[in-house]
Amino acid sequence: MIEKLRIIVTQIFVVILALLIFVSENAWEMKAPFVSTILFLIGIILVGIASLGRLWCSLYIAGYKTEALVTEGPYSICRNPLYFFSFLGAIGVGFASETLLIPAIILVAFSIYYPVVIKSEEAELRALHGEKFNTYFENVPRFFPNISKLKEPEKYIVNPVIFKRHLFDALWFIWFVGIMEIIEELHELNVIPFMFKIY
Repeated sequence: MIEKLRIIVTQIFVVILALLIFVSENAWEMKAPFVSTILFLIGIILVGIASLGRLWCSLYIAGYKTEALVTEGPYSICRNPLYFFSFLGAIGVGFASETLLIPAIILVAFSIYYPVVIKSEEAELRALHGEKFNTYFENVPRFFPNISKLKEPEKYIVNPVIFKRHLFDALWFIWFVGIMEIIEELHELNVIPFMFKIY
């Protein structure tokens, strides 16, 4: 239930954000093109890290999300690495819009919504895994990774069918940046009119 609600809320937020990008134009482009370039570069770096990070997480969690408590790989450095990398990717997409407003909106929305989701999932995991989860909870940070805690096995069994399904989720940040670039180009060609400029 929580998972479905999280997906619906995220989709609604993405649609609203996409509409904002669709009807607005980056104000830095004309006034300070260097700032625009730097923001885009920061965005691309964050999106790249996020996409690789989400692939790493998907490798470990594919097929094990509720059946087992995954505590290795990215899940050994923080309890919610998928959300951490999603956060980086979302902020990266925001910066790739070459504005400061879009990443600020994403930061505020993420900071309000995801702590609630994480607490709810923690309660579910505690109910499923009991003391094992409590030990994991006490020793591994909730959100920001601690690289010194990294533990990776020599071998790990992955369900390839489920992993393939996760590939789309891992790469959507890259596709979203591509869509934004197309929209920006269409604005510049006056194919899509913009209503206002944002910084």
